Order: sequence, then structure tokens, then C-alpha cells
Amino acid sequence: MRFYLRLIVLALLVFSLVVWRQLLRSQPHHRGDDPVTEVKDDFPLTFDTFLHVQQLRKKRLRSFCSSTNRVAKLLSNQQEATRVLSRIRLNTQLDFLYCQVPAIGLEGWEWLLQMLEEKANVTVPVLVPHHQQRGKEKQLSKYDLTAIEAMLRSYTKVLFIRDPFQRLISAYTKRMTNGQTFSEFTQSILDGGLRNASIEWRPLVSLCRPCLIQYDYVIMFGFLSHEVHHLFYHAGLPQDIHFPEFTDSQIRWTYSWLSEQLFSELSLTQRRRLSYFYRWDFDAFQFSTSLLRDFPSSSSNQ
Repeated sequence: MRFYLRLIVLALLVFSLVVWRQLLRSQPHHRGDDPVTEVKDDFPLTFDTFLHVQQLRKKRLRSFCSSTNRVAKLLSNQQEATRVLSRIRLNTQLDFLYCQVPAIGLEGWEWLLQMLEEKANVTVPVLVPHHQQRGKEKQLSKYDLTAIEAMLRSYTKVLFIRDPFQRLISAYTKRMTNGQTFSEFTQSILDGGLRNASIEWRPLVSLCRPCLIQYDYVIMFGFLSHEVHHLFYHAGLPQDIHFPEFTDSQIRWTYSWLSEQLFSELSLTQRRRLSYFYRWDFDAFQFSTSLLRDFPSSSSNQ
């Protein structure tokens, strides 16, 4: 019975996304319209405000790294680089570096980078001169330490973030056919601990190393189309390119409802332990609407 209930929930989620996409496509869009004026809620309405928000997000990150005494030194050997930088991807033609994590909306971003790669005349201003490496390797840890240090200094570094509870739900919906309830799924994660956590739900801080890598931009899931647009403008990239359809803002509202439903399945102890499990992400980033954000966490429940 619970299996069929979960299938119904998943079907409702898919149906909601389809309806949103159809509504979005049915709305008239003029090439000359400024997409920023269409933004609602708490998203920065202007380019200047976007830059201000970026400053606030990076300031919060620096405060987190300072207060937790997290290591921010350069890597000492290749083995450490392979372990620490396993999720860092590159675009060596455009000099972009970003952290690749599931369920944070990277599909449109990576499509844009690939499209720009195919434009031979597209270049990005480099702040720090460095020896250009145009190899096909897309993983930062595959390069030697000298090249890694040069890329970390000179590349435009982008970090995409999303409410960790929504990332957890995304992982669960992909695994619903295994018969677990959300409570059982969550319990298995809590029992496994951080050491055994999959990249699908491991905290972003441990995957993307924001205290080691000083990211130039911190982009929030739910506002990708506008924030990526501003990022491209600030980075000096062409503005006449065709941006893909980012659906994260529509998914955000669907997940808001789904989060409440699945959150109600968790026990008080599970909620506290889950809040503690993601404590680094909540300290490092602003997830003000997350159901776990202001929930009292406790290490004693770990």
C-alpha cells in the first residue's frame, strides 16, 4: 500500500512539472523583454543587487571557514588532490571551474558551456596570466599540482547550491522503486553517516570544498536563469546567446509542497539528526526556507 502511495506522490510531482512547463511555454515572450523585470519574490531584481547578494554569500562562506578553522591551504600532493577535488570540473577554453553535484541544476549550465566552446571567437578575460592548457581533460584533479594551483588562482570559479533537504528528496524519488518509505530511506542515511554518504546527498561543503576553493560566484537553485544570466554578463561573455529553459524555479514550488509531506513522515529524532548531518551547509549557505534550517540539531543524537 505504501508503495502505491509513493508512486502516486511521484506521479503528482511529474504532473506538476509538466503543467508548469506548459504554462511557461504558453506565455508570450518578446526578444526585447528584460528577463530581470519578470523576477518575483526575494531574487535580486537588478545586476547591482545580484553583485551585492554575491558579496553577502561569499562573506558568509568566509565567516564559516574562519569560525570552523577549516583548512584553506593548497594541496600538498597528487593523492590529496585526487581525493579532495574529485567533484571539480573544468572548461579549459572558457577558463571556468565548477563543482559537479547531482540535483543542483547543472544541466543548463553545462549545455551553455558546451555551446560556447563551439564558438571559436568566444574568450573570457583572464584576471591572472597563466599557461593555457587546452587539454580535453575536464577533471581538475587529473592535472599536476602546479597546473591546479594556477587554475585555482585564475579560473572563474562557480559554486551551485541547493537546499540539502530538497537534494535528499531528489535522491529519494530516484530510488522509490526499492520499496523504502522516506523515513526508512532517511534512517539508512543517518545510520551510514557522512563517511558512507553518496554524492547525491553528501553535504555540499564536503563535496565542493568552499574553504579551499575561493569561489567567485555562489549560484542558488531556484533562480538559475537570472543568476547565470548576470554571471555571464559580469564575466564578459556574449549576451546574444540563446539561454536554455531553466525549470528550477517551477520545481522549487513543487518541492515546497513535497517537502512538507515527506518532512511529516520523519520522527523528531530523525529531523534533529538530519539537521545535524547538514549543519555545515546551513552554516555556510543561506537556506532560509528549508524546513531543516531552524530545526534544533544536536550532535548527541548522532
